[in-house]
Amino acid sequence: MDGSQKSLKHSLQFQLSAALSLVILCITLAAGIFSFVSAFREANELQDDQLRQIAALFNQHNLPIAHIGTQAAIPYSDPDSRVVVQLLPQATDPPSLDHNPLSLPANLPGGIQTLSLNNESWRLFIRRLDSGSRIAIGQQTAVRDEIASDSALHTMMSSLILVPVLVVLVGMLIRRMFKPMRLLVVELDQRSEQDLSALNAQHLPSEIIPFVVAINSLLARVDSAVALQRRFVADAAHELRTPLTALSLQVERLETAEMSVPAKALLTAVSAGLQRTQGLVSQLLSLARAQEPSTIRAVVSLSLQHILRRVVEDLMPLVDKKKIDLGVSGESDAQVMAVEMDLITLVKNLLDNAIRYTPDEGRIELSITTNESQVLLQIDDSGSGIPLEERERVFDPFYRVLGNEEMGSGLGLAIVQTIAMRMKAEVKLSDVHDRTYLSGLHVTVTFPRAITG
Repeated sequence: MDGSQKSLKHSLQFQLSAALSLVILCITLAAGIFSFVSAFREANELQDDQLRQIAALFNQHNLPIAHIGTQAAIPYSDPDSRVVVQLLPQATDPPSLDHNPLSLPANLPGGIQTLSLNNESWRLFIRRLDSGSRIAIGQQTAVRDEIASDSALHTMMSSLILVPVLVVLVGMLIRRMFKPMRLLVVELDQRSEQDLSALNAQHLPSEIIPFVVAINSLLARVDSAVALQRRFVADAAHELRTPLTALSLQVERLETAEMSVPAKALLTAVSAGLQRTQGLVSQLLSLARAQEPSTIRAVVSLSLQHILRRVVEDLMPLVDKKKIDLGVSGESDAQVMAVEMDLITLVKNLLDNAIRYTPDEGRIELSITTNESQVLLQIDDSGSGIPLEERERVFDPFYRVLGNEEMGSGLGLAIVQTIAMRMKAEVKLSDVHDRTYLSGLHVTVTFPRAITG
C-alpha cells in the first residue's frame, strides 16, 4: 500500500489531475459564494419592491384596510409568510384598544426599514397615503431570509453539480493526453533485450519528444557497442578455428607415429583439450549467430517434427556410442514460426545436453504436444538432473554445474535461452515426472503456435 501511495505521489498525471481538480473546486466555491450573496441580496431587494408595490396599490385604488386580527386565514397558505398591512396611529390619537398585529409607534420614519417587535425582526415599508394617513407594509425577516436563501441555493446548485462532472472530465482528458506515453511504455516493456531499434516519436507531445530523441540516441550507442562485441566474438572464433584445425591435424598425424607410453598419454590429453577448445569455438560462433538481430534472417513456418528428426539423425552416432534408448513419442506435429537455423540450433543443444549428461544405456524421451495457442517440446532424460537452486544460473554463459565431469563449454543453455527469447518461447527445467525414471531432467520449451491460413 505504501508503495502505491508513493507511486501516486510522484505521478505527473495524478499531480496534474489533483491540481486542476483543486483549482476547479476553489474557483467553483468562490463563484458559488459570490452567486449566493448576489442572489440573496437580489431576492431581498425584490421582496422590498413587493412591499412598495403593495403600498402603491392601497394608495392608487383607495383600498380599505381591514382589521388584520379579524381576517380569516387564507387556505393552503403559510401563516408565517403573510404580509401585514396596518395603519399607523396619529401622534394625537388616543391609545387604540384594537389588537393590531404589530404595535408600531406613530413616529416611524418613512421608507424601508428593519424593526424588532416582540422579539421578532420585521421588514417594514412606511408610506403616507394621499388621504394623509400613514400605512405600514411588513413581513418577517426570517421568512424573507428563508425565501432568499432558497432562491440563492437554487442559483448556485448548478455550479455545485458541475464540480464532480468537471473533475471527472478533467481526469478523462488528462488520461487521454497521457495515452501516447502509456503506449510507449508498453512498447518498451514488450521488447526483448536484443531489440535496440529507435522508438517512434510520432503522435507524442512536443514536451516528450526530446526525451525520446535522447533515448533513441542512447539505444543507437548501445546497439553499436553490442554489435562491436558480437563482431569481436565472431571474428575471434573464426580466427581460432584455423589454427585449432591445423593443430588437430598435427595431433592426428602424431597418433600414428611410434612413441613411448607416457608420450602417448600426453598426446591423448592434448587431443582431448583440442576437442574441448574446438567445441568452445563452435559454441561461441553459435552464440554470436543467435545474438544477431532476427530482422536480417527469414522467419518462416517450420515443422517441429521434421526439425526434431533431423537433429536426431545428426546426433545418432553419439546416441549409439552410449547405447542410449532414444524415443520420440507419437507422430503429432506442429508448425512454429522461426529462423530454420535458430530452431535447429535450439533443439540440437537441448538434445546434445541430454545425451551428454545421460549415463550409458540410459533413456531419453522426446514428445510434441499442442493446444489452441501453444506448441510444447518436451525432453526427458535419465541423467543426474540439475539441482533446483541452480536451474536459473545454468542459462548464464560459461556456467557449469559443480561436480560435473562431462566435457562442455557452459554455453549450450545460454544459446538456447537467447534463441528462445527471440522466438518469444519459454524454457523451463524441472524434475522428470515419469516414475520409470529414477532421476533425470524434464525440459519443456513452449513455442507460440504458428497461425496458418
